[in-house]
Amino acid sequence: MSLTLLATTHRVAPGLLTWKAWDVLRSGARVLARAGHPLLPYLREAGVVPEEPDEPDAAALVAAARRGDVVWVAAPEGDEGLMREIGALVVDDPLDVEVLHGSYDLPGARLLDLVSVMETLRRDCPWDREQTHATLVPYLLEEAYEVLDTVESGDLGALREELGDVLMQVAFHSVVAAERDDETAFTIDDVAGGIVDKLVRRHPHVFGDVTVSGADEVNANWEQIKAAERAERSGEEASALDGVPMGQPALSLAAQLQRRAARIGAPAGPEPGEASGNGAGPAAGNGADTGNDLGIRLFGLVREAVGRGVDPEAELRAVSRVFRDRVRAWERRERDA
Repeated sequence: MSLTLLATTHRVAPGLLTWKAWDVLRSGARVLARAGHPLLPYLREAGVVPEEPDEPDAAALVAAARRGDVVWVAAPEGDEGLMREIGALVVDDPLDVEVLHGSYDLPGARLLDLVSVMETLRRDCPWDREQTHATLVPYLLEEAYEVLDTVESGDLGALREELGDVLMQVAFHSVVAAERDDETAFTIDDVAGGIVDKLVRRHPHVFGDVTVSGADEVNANWEQIKAAERAERSGEEASALDGVPMGQPALSLAAQLQRRAARIGAPAGPEPGEASGNGAGPAAGNGADTGNDLGIRLFGLVREAVGRGVDPEAELRAVSRVFRDRVRAWERRERDA
């Protein structure tokens, strides 16, 4: 005599059970499942006709299992309370109780929960309901910088949470986009499908029959594929600078533009006075010792950093952290003086 508690996950389509689970269900044991359980149609289709109590009773299940084999089909979200009650009942009067997992989460399955939670928030939370792509952008940037900060500070323990915040922003934008009823609408599946297709397309040495000699050739192939994609989208000859986000911080913008230009042998950068009159700064066009000239020199420093193979944004941020720590130390000394 035994009691089998059949556990399933709501992240897998109902009916997709292991062979052992189906074998137990069709073994002739008495099967019970809560009324309305999503597995019921599939059980009936397989010739299993379960009893359907409105609510499970631990004492009744244990008593039935002492008379014959019983299978309880647990709720998809789990029946923790029921399992604890059953455990308490069989402590003094032992019974063969087994928890059988009929289905398992695949890697990435919790992303389904994120999608569900975001849809609920969009529907039921007044603040979430009001958000647009434009109002969400500052949060996406903020969360991305927090990821950068955890990596640079070596706080890898906090990295999981910060990446979750970024992932939530992706899910949030996708929920907003899914509400549109025109050709601009898309879902989180479209987002995931798009990046999967792109990764496969840009890695022909992994998913195709291209052979590469090393990472440098991989990078060269990547750039060629990107250029072909840009040309196909625009319908005209592509620029090496297409796709460079001009809204990024100025140091990283200058570095990215210079790296792109260097790949095609373009000029290294503007000369003093070349950008005058183009709105390069508040003092543009007022002579050699203007703020515009300062910008030219900064651009040259970025070129030097790129030439050394370092990230000017990261270098300046590292020095800024040192300065921050120095100021805080000075403040402590002043308070203790």
